[in-house]
Amino acid sequence: MDRLFRREELALDPVDLGHLLLGAVLEADAPDGTVGVRLVEVEAYRGFDDPASHSFRGKTPRNALMWGPAGYLYVYFVYGMHFCANVISGEEDEPGGVLLRAGEVVQGADLVRARRPNVRGNGEIAKGPAILTSVLRVDLTQNGVDLTDPSSPVRLRVGERVPPARVRSGPRVGVATGIDTPWRFWVDGSPAVSAYRRGGKRRQVRPAG
Repeated sequence: MDRLFRREELALDPVDLGHLLLGAVLEADAPDGTVGVRLVEVEAYRGFDDPASHSFRGKTPRNALMWGPAGYLYVYFVYGMHFCANVISGEEDEPGGVLLRAGEVVQGADLVRARRPNVRGNGEIAKGPAILTSVLRVDLTQNGVDLTDPSSPVRLRVGERVPPARVRSGPRVGVATGIDTPWRFWVDGSPAVSAYRRGGKRRQVRPAG
């Protein structure tokens, strides 16, 4: 189904949206062209009941996007080197989001190879939230763009739905709190899915939500 998501379709609980986004296509424009990835791994983050979420301690200028409305892109910078991207979920004033962890390139493969010339194998080319944004050329300049707007530089398309039998869930990666909450969802068998690393006191790329 080659169309953009509508905002009301994304106004779901983050856990439900996490399931929905598997198989969706995120496409991003850059000066050298457009790249699209089929999402194969995501993580859901709620609000005040989720200590791993950016919104857990309340609204700040940095996380204000998480209070909606749904369908916007929330991008943040971590450790002075990485960008992570999230789809805002839920009803307005109910904070939540879904971190985009990994994808399979379905558009602009030559561009991606030029951007990551030393990567071997398609499974590694957009694996991990920071690598995914790098492949798409997403950074803070796209923070707050409307993914449902055809004129947006980053857009979210309805893709082929992943059969429920192929969806897996488990603990989120790299968080220090809410460690065992099984809100990471992935497509079984995809080579782009991250290896699980339990969070803790060591430095981790902090997910969103």
